[in-house]
Amino acid sequence: MKNHSFLIFFSIVLFIYAVINFYIFRRGWLALQDAGIYRTIYLYLFIFLMLCYPLGRLVEQLFRNSFTDFLVIIGSFYLGIMVYALLAVLLIDLLRLSNHFFSFLPSFITANPQRSAQISALVVTVSMILIVIGGHINALFPRTRIIELNIPKKANGIKELNAVMMSDIHLGTIIRSQYLDIVVNKINALQPDIVFLAGDIVDEDVAPVAEQNMARNFQNIQSKYGVYSITGNHEYFSGVEAAVSYMEQANVKVLQDSAVKIADAFYVIGRKDLMAERMGDGRMSLEEILQEIDTSYPLILMDHQPYHLDIAERNGIDLQISGHTHHGQLFPFNYITRMVYELSWGYTLRGNTHYYVSCGIGTWGPPIRTNSAPEIVNFKIRFQPDSH
Repeated sequence: MKNHSFLIFFSIVLFIYAVINFYIFRRGWLALQDAGIYRTIYLYLFIFLMLCYPLGRLVEQLFRNSFTDFLVIIGSFYLGIMVYALLAVLLIDLLRLSNHFFSFLPSFITANPQRSAQISALVVTVSMILIVIGGHINALFPRTRIIELNIPKKANGIKELNAVMMSDIHLGTIIRSQYLDIVVNKINALQPDIVFLAGDIVDEDVAPVAEQNMARNFQNIQSKYGVYSITGNHEYFSGVEAAVSYMEQANVKVLQDSAVKIADAFYVIGRKDLMAERMGDGRMSLEEILQEIDTSYPLILMDHQPYHLDIAERNGIDLQISGHTHHGQLFPFNYITRMVYELSWGYTLRGNTHYYVSCGIGTWGPPIRTNSAPEIVNFKIRFQPDSH
C-alpha cells in the first residue's frame, strides 16, 4: 500500500516536472525559430539538463559512482534555473496577453516580434545564470545569528547557557563533507555549552554520508554537554533506522519522543518528525513525553516541523526550536511558506514560550539560496539566578 501511494505521488511529481519543462522548452523553441545551429544546441542541451536530476536519482538507487553524482549535481543546479525560467516565461506571456488587450508595449518591441523574442530569450538565459551563480555563492557561506533570551526558571546554579543550533543540513551527494567542515569550525569557534541539530541532517540516503565519513566531522564538534539531534522528514526518506544509527555512531544523541536532563539543570526534549505518523512509526504527544518530567526546570524542545505552535505554549515549554521551512529557500517561495506556517523563519514569543524557526544551513534540491542566508543560531540563554 505504501509503495502504491509512493508510486502515485512520484508519477504526479514527474508529470508536473514534464509539463513545466515542456512549457519552458516550447517558448524557447519558438523564440529561436530563425537561430540556426543555436536552435539545435538548445534542443540537445535542454533535453540533457531536464533529464539529469530524475535520471541521476533513479540510477543511483541501483548503483552510485562519480557519474551518477555528476548527473544529480548538474540536475540540481538546473532545478534552480527551471524555477526562474518558469517565472520569467510566465511574466513574458502575461505581458504579451495584457498587451493584446491594452496595447501598452512600445513599437520597437512589437514591430519585430521574432527579434524581440530572441532578445528576451537571451536576457532570460543570462539572468538565470547570474541568479544561480549568486544564489550558489550565498549558500556557501553560513552566517551566525545571535538570539538573546531569558527563561524565568532556575537551572541548578547555571546562570547562562551558550547553545548553538542548526537545522536542515541535507548532507549527501550535494552537501558534502567539505561544507560540513566549515560549519563545524564555525560552531567550535562559538565555544558552545550544547549543540542542537533540529532535523533533516541527512538528505536522500545515508550511503553518501557514510562514504564521505561525515561521522568524523560530527565527532569534531566541541561542546560541554554534547550534541543532540532529532529526526526530520528526510531521515524517513533516507531510512530512519539507518540515519539514526549513523548519527549515534557519530556521538550525536538522537532524541525520539524522549527527553534527557542535562547537568541536573534543564531538560532537552526531542520529538519524532511528523513523518513518523505517515510512515506508521507512531509519534507520542508532547503531553505523554512530559509525564515523567519535572517541569519546574527549564524545558527546551526540538520539533522539526513548526506546526501547531500552541502545543508547546500549552505544555509550559520554555524554548521550541524548529527548522524544515528553509523560509522557501528560493524567492518568491518565502511568501508561500509564510502562508503555510505560523512562523516561517525567525523568533517570536508567545506567553512565556520562546520560539525560533531556522531557515536552515544547507539546501534541498537546487544548491542555491536567493531569499535567505544559511545560518547557525547562537542562543544566549539566561536563567533565573538561585536565591541566597
